[in-house]
Amino acid sequence: MDDKDARLRRKQRLSEIIEVGAATDSISRLYDLINSLAIVINLIVSVIYTFEAPRTQYGSWLSSIEAVTVAFFTVDYCLRLWTAQCLRPKLPPFQATLRYIFSFSGLVDLLSFLPYYLPVFFPSGTVAFRMFRVMRIFRLFRINAYYDSLNVITEVIASKRQQLMSSVFIIVVLMLASSLCMYSLEHEAQPEVFSNAFSGIWWSVSTLLTVGYGDIYPITTLGKLFSIVITFLGVGMVAIPTGIISAGFVDQYSRIKRISEYGHETDVHFIKVHLSQKDSWSTQTIQSLGLPSGLIVAAIQRGEQIVVPRGDVALCPGDTLVLGAESVGDNRHIDLKEVVLRRQNPWNGLRIRELDISRQTIIVMVKRRGGILIPNGDLILKEGDCVILYSQSYIPADNTIEI
Repeated sequence: MDDKDARLRRKQRLSEIIEVGAATDSISRLYDLINSLAIVINLIVSVIYTFEAPRTQYGSWLSSIEAVTVAFFTVDYCLRLWTAQCLRPKLPPFQATLRYIFSFSGLVDLLSFLPYYLPVFFPSGTVAFRMFRVMRIFRLFRINAYYDSLNVITEVIASKRQQLMSSVFIIVVLMLASSLCMYSLEHEAQPEVFSNAFSGIWWSVSTLLTVGYGDIYPITTLGKLFSIVITFLGVGMVAIPTGIISAGFVDQYSRIKRISEYGHETDVHFIKVHLSQKDSWSTQTIQSLGLPSGLIVAAIQRGEQIVVPRGDVALCPGDTLVLGAESVGDNRHIDLKEVVLRRQNPWNGLRIRELDISRQTIIVMVKRRGGILIPNGDLILKEGDCVILYSQSYIPADNTIEI
């Protein structure tokens, strides 16, 4: 069991390293930097390799750099396969691995290195496999995860996806409608150019998107007038998604600014909770804890590392949780009493249910030798125990604790 826990800890630690790391995790941040550099260097080499002069002079060096970066992508993919369960602890290991393999990032990671090795086994398909190497450019989305400023782009697009889809739908409808109309107006004058209903798609795309390539254009008077109308509509249609994205950026940065300006005004209290092997929270993910509203896990201290408390992070025995909660916000105080049992205290050796105390008195907890005991009725109090209780009655030798 100890070996299994040790393997699980190593796997979780490796998952923390290869995923986006916290600012305090120097090893994870170093891995993020190496990953970003490998992506950028690989793409730069791919671009330089398309020029004949550098390819002729430095071809061997470029091939070596590409081989090293692709080898790094291969190792990175294998590590992510092995640690896929840590990102989805609720799923069985095999299912969690399949979920990563068929995800967008998993497919991009696979196509980043697989086409490089396929010509070794299938030499006849070298040209086709080289085309798949273009997928490496999608690894740039991993850099997007490393920087909060770039994450704003993803958040804006995700928050405005319905409006963007609506604007794209309108553009597609206008594109098809203008293609059909232009076919009706120009088919007799230019049968070889507007030969069918869909032959005007290229013209409508270039016109609506204000490209104006000029290889297909109307020659009739009605066709030219209709083209003017479509051109004006195209300017408006392009402005719609542009305005949606611009408004999204303004809203996002305004929200971030409000949080930074007014976040300090909220009175939040923090406590530390240490998890042992017997605690039910051990091995659970944060999102499965079922914390009440207003209580959050602010940080997780695991050894010398500080783990960012994302919802899919699995807790381990030995972790120290920093819990945060908003203050009650009123002027009512709960006064607890603290009683340390000395040798002459009559409570020594008695069970809690045998104590001669008021029915309105509630024992909250018992601290014994640095630990906290659950105050059930069968708990026997001993000398040196620190009893925390709530009571309105007088208790000798007690200290008041204000909550």
